[in-house]
Amino acid sequence: MTVDWITLQKTAHDEFARRVEAVADWDAPTPDTEWKVRDLVRHVTREQQWVPILLEGGDPAEAENAIEPLGDDLLEAWHRWSGAATAAWREADPDAEVRLSADVVSVTEYLAEQVADVTIHTWDLARAVGTDEELDDELVEAVWGVFEPQKDALEASGLFASPVPVDDDAPLRVRLLALTGRDAR
Repeated sequence: MTVDWITLQKTAHDEFARRVEAVADWDAPTPDTEWKVRDLVRHVTREQQWVPILLEGGDPAEAENAIEPLGDDLLEAWHRWSGAATAAWREADPDAEVRLSADVVSVTEYLAEQVADVTIHTWDLARAVGTDEELDDELVEAVWGVFEPQKDALEASGLFASPVPVDDDAPLRVRLLALTGRDAR
């Protein structure tokens, strides 16, 4: 399957925006027990602030020093930085290299990582705010293709909880979320 990561990035951002727009309680708990809704939205938005800087050849230290405080209006911040990241992705050379904290990867690999992060956190936010938890089928399939080959490294990375046991015939969305330590049943 050929993956159109640029289109999927826009889809992931639109899906996340729809959930951010539904937030009524910024202090509600999320599936990530360390974060409230506010923390989750800040995390995903901050990741978008890094995108233009890293795609222009900056390194993570430069990105950390250059990003602006998000302020209190997280909906406005999401729309602003999502738009900036989307524009940067559209202009980026997919074969160029990006310096990340632990590695140097191609723009396409970084884009796939970002789409995966936003997709998983879209479900987290949906669960936290009580909105539709469905995820776009193409997003789920593409993100599965990113995470499933790394299944042994995901938990070891410390970024994900232990996988949740689910049946092999569970819907792919449920298996994807389970792989990342989320119980979507």
